[in-house]
Amino acid sequence: MNSRSKSGLKKSASSKPALRKPSTRKSAAKAKSSKSLPAKPAGKTGRLPEWNLADLYSGIDAPEVARDLERMDADCVAFETDYKGKLATGTANEDGGKWLAEAVRRYEAIDDLAGRLGSYAGLVHAGDSVDPKISKFYGDVSERLTAASTHLLFFALELNRVDDDILNRAMQAAELAHYRPWIEDLRKEKPYQLDDKLEQLFLEKSQTGYSAFNRLFDQTISGLRFKVGAKELAIEPTLNFLQDRDGTKRKAAAEALAKTFKANERTFALITNTLAKDKDISDNWRGFKDVADSRHLSNRVEREVVDALVASVRAAYPKLSHRYYALKAKWFGKKRLAYWDRNAPLPFAATDVIGWPDARNMVLTAYRGFSPRMAEIAERFFTDRWIDAPVRPGKAPGAFSHPTTPSAHPYVLMNYQGKPRDVMTLAHELGHGVHQVLAAKNGALMAPTPLTLAETASVFGEMLTFRRLLAQTKSAKQRQALLAGKVEDMINTVVRQIAFYSFERAVHTERKNGELTATRLGEIWLSVQGESLGPAIEIKAGYENYWMYIPHFIHSPFYVYAYAFGDCLVNSLYAVYENAAEGFAERYLDMLAAGGTKHYSELLRPFGLDAKDPKFWDGGLSVIAGMIDELEAMG
Repeated sequence: MNSRSKSGLKKSASSKPALRKPSTRKSAAKAKSSKSLPAKPAGKTGRLPEWNLADLYSGIDAPEVARDLERMDADCVAFETDYKGKLATGTANEDGGKWLAEAVRRYEAIDDLAGRLGSYAGLVHAGDSVDPKISKFYGDVSERLTAASTHLLFFALELNRVDDDILNRAMQAAELAHYRPWIEDLRKEKPYQLDDKLEQLFLEKSQTGYSAFNRLFDQTISGLRFKVGAKELAIEPTLNFLQDRDGTKRKAAAEALAKTFKANERTFALITNTLAKDKDISDNWRGFKDVADSRHLSNRVEREVVDALVASVRAAYPKLSHRYYALKAKWFGKKRLAYWDRNAPLPFAATDVIGWPDARNMVLTAYRGFSPRMAEIAERFFTDRWIDAPVRPGKAPGAFSHPTTPSAHPYVLMNYQGKPRDVMTLAHELGHGVHQVLAAKNGALMAPTPLTLAETASVFGEMLTFRRLLAQTKSAKQRQALLAGKVEDMINTVVRQIAFYSFERAVHTERKNGELTATRLGEIWLSVQGESLGPAIEIKAGYENYWMYIPHFIHSPFYVYAYAFGDCLVNSLYAVYENAAEGFAERYLDMLAAGGTKHYSELLRPFGLDAKDPKFWDGGLSVIAGMIDELEAMG
């Protein structure tokens, strides 16, 4: 999962113009300081690495942190003094292009510094969100970034008021032309920006509004404990039991999740209602018509393209998830599977734990077979200690690749436990990492990739690794298990994420008419899940509260369709690769290196792909259907 949004300094309209705050997305570090701890043995997986955050700062008490916070404050005040109220006249001057380019460069430099501070605070905090000292550090840095942002708030707003003809003339200067993609993106948000005082109010109130509720969610979910047997477990190891070979453990974990979620449903319902209302208020003031329009704008994707994707996936449920889960139930000798068996290992799948060295070799070999350059970049994550792999108490669940800021480098978080899915996760996050490294040359304002392409490199990395493993597997049963595992991953990426999107749309739409009780949220959840999973999955009591732990609903409303977008796009892209002549890898890496400098349609053009073509999504979905055909033929 990519953990950074489209722009560096958040822009007006849907993402308020502000310095990047500490990451509220799930991320982790061994919090006491950012000095990397020695890698610890982890049973059968071998020695697992812990990342070295000292590339950002040596610790939360490091003098460099205080120095950079003071520098950021001073730079922001100086920037406001030098440019506020002067953009229109300055840009209209004879050398207006050069003058404005210098202003944007200074803005970008502040953004890079803020990105370093915010990324570090977010990584450290998510590593132990209940430690009072770290929570204070996170909160203090967040408040400092917000306060500093108020001095920069004018810039995007004022720049958008510059006359089009004047700005176009200024961009004839090479220095400003470099920033044309960022400026053009900014202009797209012009219709939705408010006056300066309102933007400042929205920004300052975010600390006690949506940012505070994001933080509450993180601290609450990290502090939950689930009683599985005699053990009190955090959420990550409990969720991991849903993939255990022992069916009694899967059931026990599912029931433990349901019990703890039920006990905390009022808190999660309050968080969800508050954030949905906060977004509704913002959308109404800004003039967004649809609940997801602000996300589409920040993604630089047209609403009709997303609607076509959603319609195609929902129409395909019967031939994808419904059909696959019926097949899986048959493999287990049942007519229906309990919901906790949805991701159960197949009876004929290999049970060996995949050691970390083997996982590393599998992914790097697959990358190298496609592009030595791609493998060379990915290898740095291992050699330079940019990966944090062990499961630890208090560590965030899941996985991500955080790009931090172009003057530094990305970090990958995993919770590696030696399962085949963990190897695919490693391939996925390293795909993000390679993408982020390649795009960093564009600078803090234009390195981030819109969500329409943010999942492309990650899913493509998974596909490369899967195809390599499949080609090397001789056992018919293990080939079947690998193929089934890939289908499950694709269903989780496409079907499940579109069901998530449908859930969000229903919640945000209904919230306009008043608060939703936890019971009502559960009813919506069961409705979309039942539609997507199909009749072969038996949804039992307790599952109605499983919406509570999905962080995307809290941190990035409507983000989830990006996964389906990316998976279907990669299926089409991989088909081009399999039939391409020489030069595909170079074109592919060029696409990643473009970062946010080009619209997704322009980046896809060299591959002959057009997401606006109604057949585009059906083509990507047919790849999944074809794999299910193959599995059915195997018996």
